[in-house]
Amino acid sequence: MVYILLADGFEEMEALVPADLLRRAGAEVALVSVAGQEFVTGLHGVAVKADLSLCDTSVGAGEMVVLPGGAGWRNGASPETEALVRGIFQKGGWVTAICAAPTLLGSFGLLDGRRAVCYPGMEDGLTGAVVCKGEQVVHDGNLITGEGPGSAYPFALALVEALKGPAALEQVRGETYYRG
Repeated sequence: MVYILLADGFEEMEALVPADLLRRAGAEVALVSVAGQEFVTGLHGVAVKADLSLCDTSVGAGEMVVLPGGAGWRNGASPETEALVRGIFQKGGWVTAICAAPTLLGSFGLLDGRRAVCYPGMEDGLTGAVVCKGEQVVHDGNLITGEGPGSAYPFALALVEALKGPAALEQVRGETYYRG
């Protein structure tokens, strides 16, 4: 299961592009409301119906967790969110974040010595990381980070390849006519 965590004010592209491309690749994906509400409203007013609430997730079932950026993490993450992310990381599952969200991984202590990227100007929040300023997507072990909204498509494709392999990547690239 892929959990895409949604907090009010999430960056829509950074959540929905990965959800779409991962589902095209055959991954089981759940849009997860971290606050428990049925609809979560993005930074630009797009309301998205959550598939699950955070309390319905399980570290054991999680193959990947995706943290989209945006204003949703302005006050940090709940202990429950951190526990899910940390649990998936510790069992070797994929932990991914884009835009402002990689700074959460820094605050959780998951970036020590790892290569990472985030939204330009927020690099101080990548505590312990080797900052790869200017790269769209950075893959280091079981961590994948992305720069920002303009990186949503390459970020999502990196998630597809990590979870489903090169054949799925090429299948999704072909059916969406992505040439980047």
